[in-house]
Amino acid sequence: MLVVLGCNTVGYTESLRSEGGAYSSTYYIGCMSYCNNSASAQDGQCAGVGCCHVDIPPGLTDSSVNFRVYDHTADLIKMDKNRNVPVWLDWAIRENGSMSCAEAKGKPGYACVSVHSECVDSTNGPGYNCKCTAGYEGNAHAPDGCTNINECDRPSDYPCHGICQDTDGSYDCKCHRGYQNSGDPKEQPCSPKFPLAAQIALGITLGISFLIVGLLFILMMRQKRRMNEYFRKNGGSVLQKVENIKIFTKDELKKITKNNSEVLGQGGFGKVYKGILEDNTLVAVKASIEVNDARKEDFTNEVIIQSQMIHTNIIKLLGCCLEVDVPMLVYEFAANGNLQDILHGDNNRRVPLPLDLRMDIAVEAAEGLRYMHSSANRTIRHGDVKPANILLNDKFKPKISDFGTSKLLTVDKDFTMFVVGSMGYIDPVFHKTGRLTQKSDVYSFGVVLLELITRKPTIYDANCSLLIDFQKAYEQENSGRAMFDKDFTIEEEIFILEEIGRLAMECLKEKVEERPDMKEVAEQLVILRRSRKSRQGNYNISPQQFEEMSTEGTPLSLETAVSVSSSVLSAPSTPANNDFSNA
Repeated sequence: MLVVLGCNTVGYTESLRSEGGAYSSTYYIGCMSYCNNSASAQDGQCAGVGCCHVDIPPGLTDSSVNFRVYDHTADLIKMDKNRNVPVWLDWAIRENGSMSCAEAKGKPGYACVSVHSECVDSTNGPGYNCKCTAGYEGNAHAPDGCTNINECDRPSDYPCHGICQDTDGSYDCKCHRGYQNSGDPKEQPCSPKFPLAAQIALGITLGISFLIVGLLFILMMRQKRRMNEYFRKNGGSVLQKVENIKIFTKDELKKITKNNSEVLGQGGFGKVYKGILEDNTLVAVKASIEVNDARKEDFTNEVIIQSQMIHTNIIKLLGCCLEVDVPMLVYEFAANGNLQDILHGDNNRRVPLPLDLRMDIAVEAAEGLRYMHSSANRTIRHGDVKPANILLNDKFKPKISDFGTSKLLTVDKDFTMFVVGSMGYIDPVFHKTGRLTQKSDVYSFGVVLLELITRKPTIYDANCSLLIDFQKAYEQENSGRAMFDKDFTIEEEIFILEEIGRLAMECLKEKVEERPDMKEVAEQLVILRRSRKSRQGNYNISPQQFEEMSTEGTPLSLETAVSVSSSVLSAPSTPANNDFSNA
């Protein structure tokens, strides 16, 4: 476009030299402006009055500009012809047949040689132009003419509402720490990630959190000191030196019992929990007695003694936890619970109990008590023998348990003055005098024998006493047949039950010195079991013959019974070492 300003002024361009024509140029484009005076021209308009304009056709080259003034305006006549005037040139490279970018690339003379240059086709006629790519500036026609622009030094041209970092050909813009932008920080300001209210809330939250952490640390240290105190109070310094017992930590015990998730039952001092060791061994975990400085030695001695009692019919103590107020003891697991539930539990717990199984339970339970009384390194009185403290493993093997009320007596001390035990099983002599002896356990075991053969608890049918009714039956009829479990009807079984009943009556005698000891009780039961097995094996001995060889109303002596058994079984007259544990 050519724009002419002035009054009575004509301006024109001439382009493309003419070869052999009448005019020096081929193209002439121009216009003339008119006006009466300078005041007749209007700002913002170019419609001929003081101003005219005309489009210049594209593709013209070798243009020159000329003007004429018809009223000889002094300003135009006298102006310096070498002065600068605004000119916008649109030019292109038009060598070699005015090629486009696609045609010129790779050809000799291609002008865009800078590494960061690019070729642009001309929009005003043929040819092409070269320019630096975005992020670079300089001379695109020189090999290293286009150089990187540091946008961070030109914030007015390259805005950044955060932290600006120049890169080769561009720049990065990131929000300051603690600020954020949902869009582009080059275009939009960054805002704080947390408003003031949120910052205050966060500060309060962090402060409270640090306070809680500090309190938890203090509580944890107090708990650690408390557990160390419990460990000392419960005799840890002594028990941790015992080789055959494991000292469990409080955390280990929680893991073993899964935080006390499964309760097996109620013990004498609290609940009994089921647990599992790392080797998948099932265990029972129960509370012991509460220990103080006065009882610490008694407790440690009791644990040591229990850990040394190795017998198939005594529940094995595997370890203990001393980091708690009341020590926890870890025992082997008895899958079938206790004899109390098996004999007298509800229908879900009751199982058939043939005579042979009952005799096995009686014999092996007696063997466990006999071992405690005479075979252990120290004399031990259980003090609370009852079906609830006779556990049964998965094969119904009995295990004497619950030594929380056991009394450990030294050789020179034959009794204790602590009256403990369960009513219905406690020895009347012990209850009256406080004197606990071996025969006290014998008395309690006699009650267990009655429960085995009658399957009745000590108090049955609301207000009937098993001991009183059974003793009356023997006093009146010299037989306990009316009291026996109704599951037994065969005479041979009744005969065995009668003998066990008579043995129980011996255990329950009021005078302590007239009761047998546990060794004699175990031997009598073994003989009865042998006699039953001999008859089951078609040996020629009848209940009548067995009765004739015993004193009326009194069980056979060991010598007589062994002699009878020997004549039938051709066995030695006396078992080796009088050990009946495997009979």
